[in-house]
Parts: sequence; C-alpha cells; structure tokens
Amino acid sequence: MQRLNSVKNKVKEIIDGKQQKTIPQIIVITKTFPLSEFSPLLEAGHIHFGENKIQEAEDKWSDVRTKYKNLQLHMVGKLQSNKVKKAIKLFDYVHSLENEKLAVKIYQCQNELNKKIKLFIQVNLAEEDQKSGIFLNDLNDFYNYCTKDLSLNVIGLMCLPPANLNSSEYFKILKKSNEEFNLTDLSMGMSADYKEAILNGSTFLRLGSIILGARDT
Repeated sequence: MQRLNSVKNKVKEIIDGKQQKTIPQIIVITKTFPLSEFSPLLEAGHIHFGENKIQEAEDKWSDVRTKYKNLQLHMVGKLQSNKVKKAIKLFDYVHSLENEKLAVKIYQCQNELNKKIKLFIQVNLAEEDQKSGIFLNDLNDFYNYCTKDLSLNVIGLMCLPPANLNSSEYFKILKKSNEEFNLTDLSMGMSADYKEAILNGSTFLRLGSIILGARDT
C-alpha cells in the first residue's frame, strides 16, 4: 500500500503542477502476482486492476469479483479471438482492440452475452513488427468501422512506445489522434514512463512493478 500511495502522491504533484483537473486512474497490473500480494490494495478500496492473460485472470479474479462489487478489471494484453467471450464475461475494459477480426468477434460476443465493455484501440505508432496494433494511417478507417458499423464502445486509444526512445513524442502523437476523434480517455504510461504519460494527458496508467515490485521471471 505504501508504494501505491507514493505513486498517487507523485501523480497528484504532477497534476497540480499542470493545474489539470482530471486525475488519471491507476491500473495495478497484477500479472504473475498471487492474490496475497495485492489483497491489501483491494481491502483499502483500490478498484482498478489489470491482467494480460485470460486463464490467469479467470483463476485469480472470478471469485474475487463476487466480494468486491466495485472492482474494475482491465485486459491489457493481446486478446485472441477464441478468448473473447471469456474476456467479456470477466473484464470491464479491453485495452488491445487491434484488428477487424477481433472487433467483429467482440461485437458478436457482446450481443450474445448482452454485455458491453469499454474498449481502447491499440495503435502501433512506430509500426514495429514485434508489436500489435493499428498503424496510424489506418486508424481513421478502423475507428469508423468499430464505432459506426459495429457500434463498439471505443472510449480511447492505447499505445506502447518503442523501448529506449523518448516516450513523450509518441504520447503527444496519440493524444493528438485522440482529440481528433473527440475521445476523452487515453491508456498511456507504464512504470518507466508514467510521469511523461501524465504530462501528455493520460487518463489510465498501467502500473505493475513500481507498485508490486519486481516479478519472478
């Protein structure tokens, strides 16, 4: 809890310096961590948590959801089409909408389950081969397809900036695109670059190691 409070204080300090009203939500990324490691955060009232694998999330969170009614779960990893129904049942947000096949599957499963979730379109700003996401040049057509043809609830954009480069430059590009679509939410910033993300308007920070410590690999 001490680490989370420390990050919250840093976030508030940056927001106050910007004279910004919107305080970004902190998603505590709990992948690979057992419930015992983050249960104090749940008990203290923190509600936003993230996972990147469906099976691990099901095992870890299915029972927890019944106890903590305000819990908001975020799928932050790559989502395979054959896992979409499970994801919609468990999660409130998906941060990795990245292609038409996935969009159609989400549309179909939402109708089947009568449940709509909040979606971020993942944008591959540097067009990196090893990363998923829509290229910037294709974003307008994809956004229109998702929101107009499929009526998906796209609330914002998400990116993973290239490693070892200036994250701020990529955050600025994503923010500009977000504003062009009149979207209010931005999923930007991890443990190494969350301060830059806040300065560029992030509303959801995806933080793991800075709060829960190093993961066992």
